[in-house]
Amino acid sequence: MMIQTKTLYTAIGRFERRHNGCGRSCPVIVLGGKEYMADLQEMAVWTILNWRIVRKEEIGALYEEMTGKAGVPTDRSWDACVERLLVRGLLISGSGDTEYDALYDLISSLYIIPTESSLPLRLAAFLKLLFFNRVPFPAAAKLFRKDRRTPGEKEVMHLARQALLSTAEIIKCTEKGIRCLPDENSIMDGLYDDCDTTSDNIGSLMKSSPGTKDITLAVANLYLRQQIIFERI
Repeated sequence: MMIQTKTLYTAIGRFERRHNGCGRSCPVIVLGGKEYMADLQEMAVWTILNWRIVRKEEIGALYEEMTGKAGVPTDRSWDACVERLLVRGLLISGSGDTEYDALYDLISSLYIIPTESSLPLRLAAFLKLLFFNRVPFPAAAKLFRKDRRTPGEKEVMHLARQALLSTAEIIKCTEKGIRCLPDENSIMDGLYDDCDTTSDNIGSLMKSSPGTKDITLAVANLYLRQQIIFERI
């Protein structure tokens, strides 16, 4: 019996507003230090996938619901917008034999930025939820409430506050018992102290680590609760 490959999708980067020369406000997606403009349809797709991890067939239903409520013109199909955003690197997908494998493939190489450490980032997230996702004010305001976390989630946040780390790098930190990363040298000495590990292969090397599943699920849950965003450098 042939096993059907599972694929999951999410958005990466962060939402910000910029003012043009005419004083008008426009939304942009910031990723890897660069700003990306998107048309209304692409921004709608990116917005519904931000802080969500979904199968491709779920994107269409979410897109139809959002564009119907917001009155967004639909000149192109949502599928065409998804493919365009994947090419631009603003969406990312992960695949595997199981949904967990797909989840690990999706987030293992992504870098983690806590939203709690940046008031401007949280305000931008609040505005996106309020005006683009049409989330009611009380629900959007939950961004500013204290989050209840498991020990694994606390460990992820503790490490992510100290340095820009990928999910796989956090897994290796927990495997080696590393809790303090004061500078770039400590990252290189602690995580890349052998001849085999590189930033390109650390994800595949860490997949079989005993603590991988706990950390992977902790990262995913923090993301779904809007406590972190994903970045790529």
